[in-house]
Amino acid sequence: MSRVPLIDARNASDEAKPLLDDITSAFGTTPAMFKAVANSPAALKMMWAGFGALGGGRLGAALGEQVAVLVADRNSCEYCLAAHTALGRKAGVSAEDMGHAQAGHSHDPRTDAALRFAAKLVQDRAQVTDADVEALRTAGFDDEEVVELVAHVALNLFTNYVNVALSVPLDFPKVALRQAG
Repeated sequence: MSRVPLIDARNASDEAKPLLDDITSAFGTTPAMFKAVANSPAALKMMWAGFGALGGGRLGAALGEQVAVLVADRNSCEYCLAAHTALGRKAGVSAEDMGHAQAGHSHDPRTDAALRFAAKLVQDRAQVTDADVEALRTAGFDDEEVVELVAHVALNLFTNYVNVALSVPLDFPKVALRQAG
């Protein structure tokens, strides 16, 4: 049971209602995470805008979803792991590749570099080195993409924290965590 009410468009504030309507249009339903965040229209606005901005970024949906499952697994966020596994499959990533991403690696060198960097950001609380950033550049990431990758990790940390801290109920097919909580 969620630790906060799950707000839907029918009982949302005037500020949250249009955002929830947009979210429902995008997903065909309103996922529970958005209903939980709708308790704060400011947080909902920030989160939805972040998804929109990064969704239109240069890294692309496939890599964004692979980073998301890695971050979710590291934070023991069953909700985000389930949601982003489904979204990754929708973005064309194979189930096998989503599993590899969850474990922190990829057969694709560029994706592998991004996952290693994302894992280090989470594990070491952003205390990365010049060599860590240089490894991304060697894999073909430019400065814009490096910053965008950090933004993906940061947005996923927020959603992981919301879902874990507030016990948001799972409404996507469950995926097993690999990391101990």
